[in-house]
Amino acid sequence: MPKKSKKYLTRFLKWRYKNISNKTFVHIMSLVVGFLAGLVAVTLKNFTYFIESLLKMGVVFSENQLYFILPTIGLTLVYLYVKFVHKKPIQHAVSSIIFSLSKKGGLLTVKDIYTPLITAPLTVGFGGSVGLLGPAVKSGSAISSNLSRLFHIDTKTRSLLVACASAGAISSIFQSPIAAIIFAVEVFTLDLTMLSMLPLLLASISGVLTSYFFLGNEVLFSFSLTEGFQLKDTPFYVLLGVGTAFASIYFTKMYFAILTFFKRFKSPKYKLLVGGIAIGIMLYAIPPLYGEGFGFINSLLEGNHLKALGKTPFDAYVSNIWVVIALLFGITIFKAIAMTTTFAAGGAGGIFIPTMVMGSALGNVVAKVINNLGLGFSVSESNFTLIGMAGLIAGVIHAPLTAIFLIAEITGGYELFVPLMITASISYLTTKNAMDYTIYTKELAKIGALLSHNKDQMVLGLMEIEDVIEKNFKAVHPDMSLGEMLHESVSKSKRNIFPVLDNDKKLMGIIVLDDIRQFMFDRELYDTIYVKNLMHAPPEHIFYGKDTMKQVMKKFQDSGAWNLPVIKDGKYEGFISKSKLLTAYRRKLINYTQ
Repeated sequence: MPKKSKKYLTRFLKWRYKNISNKTFVHIMSLVVGFLAGLVAVTLKNFTYFIESLLKMGVVFSENQLYFILPTIGLTLVYLYVKFVHKKPIQHAVSSIIFSLSKKGGLLTVKDIYTPLITAPLTVGFGGSVGLLGPAVKSGSAISSNLSRLFHIDTKTRSLLVACASAGAISSIFQSPIAAIIFAVEVFTLDLTMLSMLPLLLASISGVLTSYFFLGNEVLFSFSLTEGFQLKDTPFYVLLGVGTAFASIYFTKMYFAILTFFKRFKSPKYKLLVGGIAIGIMLYAIPPLYGEGFGFINSLLEGNHLKALGKTPFDAYVSNIWVVIALLFGITIFKAIAMTTTFAAGGAGGIFIPTMVMGSALGNVVAKVINNLGLGFSVSESNFTLIGMAGLIAGVIHAPLTAIFLIAEITGGYELFVPLMITASISYLTTKNAMDYTIYTKELAKIGALLSHNKDQMVLGLMEIEDVIEKNFKAVHPDMSLGEMLHESVSKSKRNIFPVLDNDKKLMGIIVLDDIRQFMFDRELYDTIYVKNLMHAPPEHIFYGKDTMKQVMKKFQDSGAWNLPVIKDGKYEGFISKSKLLTAYRRKLINYTQ
């Protein structure tokens, strides 16, 4: 920062500390963050639509039906940007934010502000089958994080403002301020207290007003309810809940299976080539997989399934309703594949909107099957389309309240609240029992970076092993005599435990002061007993970079030890004592709950 700018910032901070309370400043910041996150969402949306409109007007791609090669072009542009500008692999938006909140105090880089604004429109605008919500949340959160750092805001408040940014982005995209607040609470495991509620509310309002200001009354879903909930349809909503639960499990498992498959390709170029060709083939057979898919959802809500399906190789057969059902079910199956292939090939985007597309197709399929079985049943296809989206959101993201309130706000009322609750709760409970973690959280759980509403687990997740490692232990060599050990280590140490290390600093064992107490004053044994005769294995080892703090706590509990050695890259690093670990835990708990 230039000296002049730094000078003005210092003056502002001094003025702020004197004249504005922390609470008031947080409220002001939440409004600013909500506005900027909303602006990011509007920018992403407009930039993407601009790219799509240019491509649709292009004679080569529209009239000659060559649109299926566009994803490869978009992925290539993203690859070039990442290689020469960003110079780091693109991370999953929401997962990287959760990791930042858990392990980095909510700190995100400046690159995280503008990279999603470039890579996501290129991916989605050229037909990548992903959404814009994740990149909008990532960019808005990065703005919030960097503003917090600029204004010297503490870690806990910074984390709250990051959540405010996510609420602002979601509120702006869907124009659903309540669902935006709930998303921040469910996904970022925020404690919903009055201290957090008001900033989230202000950010959400700011985000939605920003959307109205720039886009007017334009909404993503132009839909109004014509049929409310009928009690006789309850069994069918239960059936839809079970169906969306299985679809959610399929969605998640397919996501990780495809990512694992693409890991075989070491070069990003091969991933791009294979992924681009695969997406192109899917788009040629199933055009609605192109881009985000909001047009597809709107067509289904309007009851125009032919418009939703677009031009396909099966146009000659769509007069048969069962062919239509099969094609819609194909979209349910292949949306997850197309989305994950886009990610695996190097594209940037989010999973939230593809989840909605898949849910809308499945809900519409279930309604069409019920209506065409010839058993005399009749249900609202548009209602099932909406509630199918809620079921997938609840199952895939494990966010049932977000799903319920999002669809309720989209429909402009609460006439479908009961069926939304039925389907979303069944989908969530079934999926939660089948899979502990979501696409957002599975990899984070492996490295102990997962946030949780459980305060104990949350605090352990926020702790770092390096913060509790102690290194003021005197090491001894296995070939040392007892006399050498006493003079060179024991007499100079304030600790009662001594690591035994070989020449490569590998831990051979440990010696506790109690092990040698009976020999300490017998000088005749000083030259006849060696360290290797006295050492013994520690009750347990802690592996740096592998063990989470939860696992460390469990090792202390199971072993009953007060000190355990830490091994890093196969070599001795230090010890962790139970007393220091518990002290650090108590301090972190106090800071977290204040």
